[in-house]
Amino acid sequence: MDYAEGLRSELRVLWRNILLKRAPHVVAWAEACPLASIPSGPAATPYLQALSIWFQLLRIIDENAAVRTRRLTETKDGVDAVEGGFAEALSDLSLSPKQTRELTRELLAGPTLTAHPTEAKRVTVLEIHRRIYRNLVSLETQRWTPTERSELLGALESEIDLLWLTGELRLSRPSLHDEIEWGLQLFRDAIFGAVPQVMDRFDQACLHVLRQTLNVTPNIRFHSWIGGDRDGNPNVTTEMTSLALKRGRETAIDLYLQAIEQAASRLSINALILPLPEPHATRLKTIIARAPMSERNPNEPFRRALSAIAHRLAEDHYGHISQFVRDLDALDSALCAINAELLARQHVRPLRRAASVFGFRTATLDIRQNSTVTTSVLAELWALSGPVPDFGSPEWSRRLRTELADQNLKCPAKDQLSDQAKELLALLALMHSVCNGPDPKAMGPFILSMTRSADDILGVYLLARYAGFGAETLDISVVPLFETIADLRNAPAILQEVLKVPLARRSLKTGGNLIEIMLGYSDSGKDGGYFCSTWELDRAQRRIVSALASQGFSAAFFHGRGGSVSRGGAPTGRAIAAQPGGTISGQLRLTEQGEVVSAKYANRGTAAAHLELLLSSTLRHTADQNETRARPEFDDALDALSELSQTTYVSLLEMPGFLTYFQDASPVEELARLKIGSRPARRFGAASLDDLRAIPWVFAWSQNRHLIAGWYGFGAAMSSFRRFRGARGDEVLQDLFRQSRLFRLAVDEMEKSLYQTDMAVASQYAELVRDPETRQRIFGAITAEYASACDAVKFLTGGRAIGDRFPRLCERFERKRAELGRIHTLQVDLLRQSRDKTRTGAAAVPLLQSMNAISAGLGWTG
Repeated sequence: MDYAEGLRSELRVLWRNILLKRAPHVVAWAEACPLASIPSGPAATPYLQALSIWFQLLRIIDENAAVRTRRLTETKDGVDAVEGGFAEALSDLSLSPKQTRELTRELLAGPTLTAHPTEAKRVTVLEIHRRIYRNLVSLETQRWTPTERSELLGALESEIDLLWLTGELRLSRPSLHDEIEWGLQLFRDAIFGAVPQVMDRFDQACLHVLRQTLNVTPNIRFHSWIGGDRDGNPNVTTEMTSLALKRGRETAIDLYLQAIEQAASRLSINALILPLPEPHATRLKTIIARAPMSERNPNEPFRRALSAIAHRLAEDHYGHISQFVRDLDALDSALCAINAELLARQHVRPLRRAASVFGFRTATLDIRQNSTVTTSVLAELWALSGPVPDFGSPEWSRRLRTELADQNLKCPAKDQLSDQAKELLALLALMHSVCNGPDPKAMGPFILSMTRSADDILGVYLLARYAGFGAETLDISVVPLFETIADLRNAPAILQEVLKVPLARRSLKTGGNLIEIMLGYSDSGKDGGYFCSTWELDRAQRRIVSALASQGFSAAFFHGRGGSVSRGGAPTGRAIAAQPGGTISGQLRLTEQGEVVSAKYANRGTAAAHLELLLSSTLRHTADQNETRARPEFDDALDALSELSQTTYVSLLEMPGFLTYFQDASPVEELARLKIGSRPARRFGAASLDDLRAIPWVFAWSQNRHLIAGWYGFGAAMSSFRRFRGARGDEVLQDLFRQSRLFRLAVDEMEKSLYQTDMAVASQYAELVRDPETRQRIFGAITAEYASACDAVKFLTGGRAIGDRFPRLCERFERKRAELGRIHTLQVDLLRQSRDKTRTGAAAVPLLQSMNAISAGLGWTG
């Protein structure tokens, strides 16, 4: 029995003990073979709760086993055998120390915690999960006596009992303040400690592979949208953004103070025993003199210096983050000067490295707003002085550029403005003030959702001028977010048009000629289907890089990925490796959201492993100059497959009755009752398919196991391509699958989606569609395309059964398949009950529980 299997056996006993205590009638049901159906209505509650908890325990076991396997691999085979680690990357790349140092200086990873409502579990539940994980780590050691091990198992059982007694469902929608604290808790629990550990691993890898350390480490800058993302969320105001900034600063300082207190308790170095050499003694005296100090520990300069640093931190006496870092550097250097580098590495350097990453902010707070809002506010401002031209007209563009060039632009009288306009100008003014504060990196860029034209971007620049930014250059980064297929195709021309405007060009040059561009995986997937989106995102990056290079600029891409395949989710290392050559160049930002955040960052070991993989993969891509050159016939095939796939996908969405099918055959409308975020499920309160957010779109198709967002259109595209291209087309496709990282990754991820799709389960949901003709026509199309997509994947993989190439995924999923099937059957019945006007409310709680349980079983929501 392997380690994970042993854990599953032990925890199943503990889970059974809780069932015997809390719901004994569920035990016989859970142990029956075959498994019986779940009772419907309110009686379903304990069954769903039992299964959901078991799914959660399985995920925690897998996480613990993965980290343990990583450690054992390093112990047995060496640090360079750890898959995705720094040492493996450096060994494979065979770079010189000088080359590695130069690449590392430019290396920057920017994980971004978003406020998207895809975490179905409560924060309290996540905290219990973390304690269970830590108890499993404790159980790994072999030194416990039988009595001690029994006590650890007892602690585990009590946490499982707490899961049962706490309950998963939120009784009210979380507030924005709750979400802010949820994000910060991840830093307190895991990320703050993981980052110095990652940097240590880089040092160790360099020493192991290059035989020397480089005195340089990769850069990590965490970003957050929690409290800054107001796109469709009326709860995010300037006041809440200020609160998010304040709480981020307080959290970082609290964590520093804890680390300083711990260091001061250890560094009892007596200057009478070992005097400090100059200039280090003077530097520490200067630090000490800046704060009122007691006469305690008069001959212990390190303790006194740390106390002085703590006092300045607590009293907000550091005028800039660089001053704090400089003081920590002085301590580090002083320890090294007395041959105490080990003490520096243990007590000061982790804090110094944390300060370089977290600053006085914890995470850089990005701002996001939709272009419809910025355009509306600009029109309102112009209306104060006369007629407003139509947006998109030559007159609008002309006035926009004229005012941007006006050195004496007058600010409007704000008392005449709407609340929306006042709010946006106040937000921009806040951004301006923070950029001139103690930590300029506390405020990130202004991300413009649904960027459709150069005028959208230039409009934000003009609003920034109205809010008090300068006239020569603007100290604000406006990041266009290209989301739809059409906008991805237009992006290069849009950016070139922006660069024609002198103020915009000057402002962008101050950023080192680097322009950040965000790519939307979610909406492009919803707009054109998974395969079309994948190829258009790849092609857009290459075209943007070329267009900007022609203007003397370079691109830094920000990838708006989600957790599911249809929202760009994929194994981190392979997803980065599949990006077009020359599009990363040392810098990578990507979104981490909802259940993906807790899966990657809830525990220190997992967080450190993920960050190392993110950085090492970015290093690999940047250093790899041997990228296979694009073959014209490959691009031609991908163009054709993309177009054919999009046509098939869009034809489904445009079928008469499709919206009715979607609403009837999925719990998309009921999803609003599942209180998993402070943001509404639709933008601006509309109720059309176009306005539905990508997250509930994916959530709904996963709940009913159609999963069309992850594969629909590919089968028809492959079939048409092979039919018209013949034997030569088959050869091209096989070569493409073998040689193109992008195509291989896309096919792999579609195969995973197809494996998790279950047409038998899907047919149960289809029965909820009231109109028989609509049901048969649309479900028939989905069934046929599913079979076609499976055939397409089998053609590329040599006829192997769907899922065979991913045994670990299949093994994990098969453990839950039977239970998931019964939850789906129950959910269909509960949906019928909830939609029966005569039985309203009878199925409310079990229905929401079923959504949670299915999410836990699949491992993601959207």
